[in-house]
Amino acid sequence: MTLDFSILLRFEHALLLGLWMTIKLTVICIVLGCTLGFLVGLLRTSRNLALRAISSIYVEFFRGTPVLIQLFWIFFCLPLILGVELSNLASGVIALTLYMGAITSETFRASLKSIGREQLDACVALGLPRRSQVMNVVLPQAVLRAIPTLLSNCVSLFKESALVSAVGMADLMFVGQNISNNTARPVEVLTVVALIYFAIAFPLTRAVSLAEGRILKKLAI
Repeated sequence: MTLDFSILLRFEHALLLGLWMTIKLTVICIVLGCTLGFLVGLLRTSRNLALRAISSIYVEFFRGTPVLIQLFWIFFCLPLILGVELSNLASGVIALTLYMGAITSETFRASLKSIGREQLDACVALGLPRRSQVMNVVLPQAVLRAIPTLLSNCVSLFKESALVSAVGMADLMFVGQNISNNTARPVEVLTVVALIYFAIAFPLTRAVSLAEGRILKKLAI
C-alpha cells in the first residue's frame, strides 16, 4: 500500500472548519461546565443533607456512565420526553457540559475543603454576606488551587469532544471520517486527524505540569 498524504491538501479548508467547530464546542463546554462544577462543588460541601445527596447522585451518575451513552440519550431520548427537537450542537453542548460539570465538581470540592475554616470564620466575624464570602474569599482561592486539575480536565474534554461526531456534528472527527469515506484513504486521513488532536493536546498537557509546579510553589505546599 502506497501512502499519499498530499491528497489532504484538497481538504485543508474542511479540516480547519472541523477543527474550529471542535475548539468552539470545547470552549463553550469548559466555561459552562466549570461554572456548573463550582456550583455543584458548593452544594457537595453544604450542610443541607438533601442538597448534598442530589449533587452526589448527579456527580456519580455522570462520572460513572460512558459519555457516548449520555450523548445518545440526550440526542435521541430527551427530545421525546420534552417534546422538542434538539440539534446535534445543542445535544453535544448539554452532554459535554454535564460531564464537565461532574468531573470539575470533584476538583472544586477538594479545593474548597482545603481552604482553612478560620477564613470562613473571619468572614462571619466581619459580617460579610454569603455572596461576598463566596465571590471574594472562597472562589479566588478555590480556582487557584484547582487550576492544575482543571487544565487536565479541559484537555480530557477536548479529546472527548470527538464523540459528538457520532450524532452528526461537523467537528474535526466527523469531517475526517467523511473525507476518509470519500477518498478511500483512511490511513492518511485518520492519521492526520490524530496528529491534529495530539498537536493541540500535548502542549496543553505540558502546560498543566508547568502550572502545577508554579502553583504548588506559590502555595508553598
